[in-house]
Amino acid sequence: QLQLVESGGGLVQPGGSLRLSCAASGFTFHYHTVGWFRQAPGKGREGISCFSVIGGTTNYADSVKGRFTISRDATKNMVYLQMHNLKPEDTAVYYCAAVAGDKWCSSGGMDYWGRGTLVTVSS
Repeated sequence: QLQLVESGGGLVQPGGSLRLSCAASGFTFHYHTVGWFRQAPGKGREGISCFSVIGGTTNYADSVKGRFTISRDATKNMVYLQMHNLKPEDTAVYYCAAVAGDKWCSSGGMDYWGRGTLVTVSS
């Protein structure tokens, strides 16, 4: 069964850090593009980071650029999102998604989705 599972969400104070993890089962990230998306309460899903394993390229939304870093551990078949200097507006459910090939990350174009992990930034 092809599956993505996110973990690492939680409650953090403004200015704090969290690392989200995305574990793949049933396939490997070797030939995929992996993205992190988020959906805040009452808002649409936003793409925040995209990593092409094949092309080796990474992209970030302006809202997280310089604060978030996407990375991959091939030996563990995991993708991570390291988040620093978190702000209340980062509060959202964060989703990991993957698409086969070297492609652009878009909400409508991903093949696999996790169920999400909630990040709450509040004092």
